[in-house]
Amino acid sequence: MNEEMMDYQYYTLTDEDGNESEFELLATAEIEGVAYYALVPAEDSDNEYAEYVVLRREKDENGEDVLVTIEDDDEFDRVADYFDDLLSQIDYDAEAPEA
Repeated sequence: MNEEMMDYQYYTLTDEDGNESEFELLATAEIEGVAYYALVPAEDSDNEYAEYVVLRREKDENGEDVLVTIEDDDEFDRVADYFDDLLSQIDYDAEAPEA
């Protein structure tokens, strides 16, 4: 499995009703050849207890990357458990490294 912790990457996501929301990328993972993203709403990104969403990356009809909701409950549970384990290892009290 391939995973990567991200620093300050933001995505604007559009829901089914056309509403846009800003999300901060927490981590990505490739599981069984499929890319998944863990994102938290930007307004909650400083809250270590904020709920995050897990989305799957797919190609749309134009060949562009899009993030989609995981409809299969077993797939979602497996990926969410993976991100829960990964994100639980973060030390929120540690100082960020200087650039």
